[in-house]
Amino acid sequence: MSVITTRPGAAPLHDDSLVTVRHLSFSRGEHRIFRDVDLSIPRGKVTAIMGPSGTGKTTLLHLIGGQIRPDAGRIEVDGICVNELGRKDLYQLRKRMGVLFQSGALFTDLSVFDNVAFPLREHTRLSESMIRTLVLMKLEAVGLRGARALMPSQLSGGMSRRVALARAIALDPMMILYDEPFAGQDPISMSVLVQLIRTLNDALGLTSIIVSHDVKETATIADYLYLISDGQVVDHGTPEELSHSTSPWVDQFIHALPDGPMSFHYAAPPYEADLLTGTSP
Repeated sequence: MSVITTRPGAAPLHDDSLVTVRHLSFSRGEHRIFRDVDLSIPRGKVTAIMGPSGTGKTTLLHLIGGQIRPDAGRIEVDGICVNELGRKDLYQLRKRMGVLFQSGALFTDLSVFDNVAFPLREHTRLSESMIRTLVLMKLEAVGLRGARALMPSQLSGGMSRRVALARAIALDPMMILYDEPFAGQDPISMSVLVQLIRTLNDALGLTSIIVSHDVKETATIADYLYLISDGQVVDHGTPEELSHSTSPWVDQFIHALPDGPMSFHYAAPPYEADLLTGTSP
């Protein structure tokens, strides 16, 4: 996988990028989340966006999916500028994206089968017999064809995440966005999900973007990694390259060090001065 550097200090532009982000800036009120961020997601690969909690990883997925728009910059998906699309065209583009939400986000009053069938019924005119065949195929891919009659309340956390993954691939998307897929999973469920993400990406020719702070699990399946902190990309490369990085940011995050560039404390006035002001909050 070759890369092309676009400007000094910029993240690389891969020779076959599905997603490109250039000069992205975004704030919520007075809180700046991104400032002049560049990154590129190679087609057909697993790319991880990593960093401490609260650094905007999930916000980046929302920007790529067009749920929110940047203050400045350009986000392209398959050559289409997402932040310039109208609602109708944006909805058409989203049909080509699957999303695995951190919570799974299954419909609690629908069975496993109907959860996976939902996007097919909503966005296609396929017959019920064809929908049944497709749903069983997707559930077989995640190992849950036998659980199709169960309700979400009858599923374990790992099973719920796998049903949500089956639903995410129901429309055969070109790309899947994973928002903290390993959060709250026991070691066995996590191992199953790790293997599924890699296997499905390769078997279906997908492009996968994983947002996570689980270093070990993510690094085993990612082809490329971005480390984000303080509104910027602080380093990027293959897992092998980052494991040998001399960056103090990477060293602190990869090795879970309590001290380093990423501060434990949220920005605040000096502690002594804050105590003496006598005002609240």
